[in-house]
Amino acid sequence: MTSESASQSISAGRADDVPSSWDQRTILITFLDYARDTVHAKCAGLSEADARRTLLPGSPLMTISGLVSHLRWVETSWIEAKLLGRTVDPPWTNDDPDRDFRIGAEAPLAELLGEYRATCARHRDLTASLDLDTRSRGYLGWETEPVTLRWVLFHLIEETARHNGHIDILRELADGTRGR
Repeated sequence: MTSESASQSISAGRADDVPSSWDQRTILITFLDYARDTVHAKCAGLSEADARRTLLPGSPLMTISGLVSHLRWVETSWIEAKLLGRTVDPPWTNDDPDRDFRIGAEAPLAELLGEYRATCARHRDLTASLDLDTRSRGYLGWETEPVTLRWVLFHLIEETARHNGHIDILRELADGTRGR
């Protein structure tokens, strides 16, 4: 890593994480969209090789491309399967529960980011008319009581923000570019 690359930084490039109004739905959607957009910002200019690099010896599936794939499928699982009760065909199986990370190493990063952006847009549309107290209709596995759309949005904010932190670390290890 050169001193030049060590001084590079990336940011989400936006300051609109302040909602346009203060109702709970607008706040949740604004923060979720901000976290979603941050994934794209943190991947901007990243080489294909660096997107697939495994930089943490104890976490061989932790790659930037794997995280993008995972986020796409987490959104699908929570919105379409668990919340709406639709049938989806996720990549993971009982025999390979981490396959969503593995397929990230097989697809171009631009394709993964495009699928993620399209998935997020579809989910924004699917949930736009739902009340925040809409109860989940799909199988949750561990829980006997349904969760609400409000809970799902909070969870997606948490999950996306947590993985943005992982992407930050991996990006700095890969090419010296630091997030802010």
